[in-house]
Amino acid sequence: MNEFNHFRKEIAYYMRRLYKRGLTTTSGGNISVKLPNGMILITASQTDKGRMKAADVGMTDMQGRNLSTKLKLSMETSMHIAVYKARPDICAIVHAHPPLATSFAVAHKPINTALMGESRAVLGDIATAPYQLMGTAALAKSVATHLAQANVVLLANHGVLAVGKGLLQAFDRLEVAEACAKIQFYSQLIGQPQALSAAEIQAIDNLTQP
Repeated sequence: MNEFNHFRKEIAYYMRRLYKRGLTTTSGGNISVKLPNGMILITASQTDKGRMKAADVGMTDMQGRNLSTKLKLSMETSMHIAVYKARPDICAIVHAHPPLATSFAVAHKPINTALMGESRAVLGDIATAPYQLMGTAALAKSVATHLAQANVVLLANHGVLAVGKGLLQAFDRLEVAEACAKIQFYSQLIGQPQALSAAEIQAIDNLTQP
């Protein structure tokens, strides 16, 4: 029970942090954690993300059954479940709508993680999933498929989703994706961005291999 309460508090904290950082809106975004027993804690729908509390975090199982009957779970619960099924190595998901990274998703343009060493080391390659209606099985399947070889995915005309072994890693990946999008945008205004060479990228990939 203590572990359960700890993760509910952590989820609420990271959601408030997303809001304070301008990475999501009052009604936008969702965060989840997969517990060791296979249950999933996930943010509730129709809650103020800037004031989220542990009590606003519900629970579901891998079949999507709401185990917190007093809460309406996020409409993207099926997407989180599909990602956990496709990626048993991860235990946390952060989905939000950071403005500039989402602008790339709206423009159907890739974010180039080869512009900075940190971006490449933290993010690797960012995948892009085609548009699907929010809250649908089609969106869940598409996102899970595109995360097979990536840890961050742009959802076309929607937002960004990042995964991690824990909440900090998932949050960091989403935040770095937004920072990377800003740097790419600003550097294009200044001139022609100079990406790292293939050899330099390989050296970073070798450095970050488990």
